Amino acid sequence: MRVILMTGKGGVGKTSVAAATGLRCAELGYKTLVLSTDPAHSLADSFDIELSHEPLLIRPNLWGAELDALMELEGNWGAVKRYITQVLQARGLDGVQAEELAILPGMDEIFGLVRMKRHYDEGEYEVLIIDSAPTGTALRLLSLPEVGGWYMRRFYKPLQGMSVALRPLVEPLFKPITGFSLPDKEVMDAPYEFYEQIEALEKVLTDNSKTSVRLVTNPEKMVIKESLRAHGYLSLYNVATDMVVANRIIPDFVNDPFFERWKENQQRYRQEIHDNFHPLPVKEVPLYSEEMCGLAALERLKETLYGSEDPTQVYYKENTIKVLHEDNYYSLELYLPGIPKEQIQLNKTGDELNIRIGNHRRNLVLPQSLAALQPAGATMEEDYLKIKFADVAKV
Repeated sequence: MRVILMTGKGGVGKTSVAAATGLRCAELGYKTLVLSTDPAHSLADSFDIELSHEPLLIRPNLWGAELDALMELEGNWGAVKRYITQVLQARGLDGVQAEELAILPGMDEIFGLVRMKRHYDEGEYEVLIIDSAPTGTALRLLSLPEVGGWYMRRFYKPLQGMSVALRPLVEPLFKPITGFSLPDKEVMDAPYEFYEQIEALEKVLTDNSKTSVRLVTNPEKMVIKESLRAHGYLSLYNVATDMVVANRIIPDFVNDPFFERWKENQQRYRQEIHDNFHPLPVKEVPLYSEEMCGLAALERLKETLYGSEDPTQVYYKENTIKVLHEDNYYSLELYLPGIPKEQIQLNKTGDELNIRIGNHRRNLVLPQSLAALQPAGATMEEDYLKIKFADVAKV
């Protein structure tokens, strides 16, 4: 299955680009699903068709769906939902409030990953296009396999074993005081089972022959800055970007004086997009005179974006992590475009290298050749963070 994730700052037009990409893939004969994982869904508005949690056939070879976190929770994590609801009701909340609050913050991202994994395993579709949440939320989604694994290995697994062992002893004293039971084995097993699915999906997300991210941006200063940061953070999580779509460019034939200054600014920012994202290919999309709503409008966008091309191709193979052997050193190279070295914090613990950039952190499990060595310096060269590792005793 080919997986294409569309992301970008809120309001840049990523949903329209995702829908148009789905139209072209279906036109070429690929069984295609366009899935919205954005809590503020607009995919149905883009197609101008009612969509739901389950895939709906829009035209031959093309299906659309909008993730419903409540339905996904009930279908895949029912035991946990019922337990959380029981706890909240015991604390005085009524049934409706308890059920709504049973969806904890961040569950939308988790269920988005689980839904992706399920479609990948079932193999019913040849192309899966994800209309993801705006950049920040999408990055949290992509970091879940890494961050979730760290917490599961260190905290949850030991707690799970202790809970199962102590429950028969503590339950008789606990329930009369609190009004609810301790979680049983089914409830305790569910989060780890989720983690195992997400961990397996990480191999798909980081395989740049199967999965690509396409960044949608606008020729505006703040949007470009966020897109550049997103590109760097995606590389941190070893998820490859293969294309940038510069959307809503004012056409040359627009000569109204009101747009003159705007067009001059866009011209400068268009050049910045091409320069800053090089060597990624950049596709430019004009600002249309009508909103991108309905199949006819999306057909025009599809032609502009792809013409006779196949959107499932990998437009650029980005190698985000490399390990090289140089003389007495090993060198780990991370592709972090647009990230200044002073924003990067490194720390090695055991066989893990902790990399922090702003609010984003990755715990990179080192290969055996590096795990026994110690960092011996780092430099930033041509968007690559190069970290040298050496045997301290031999240096």
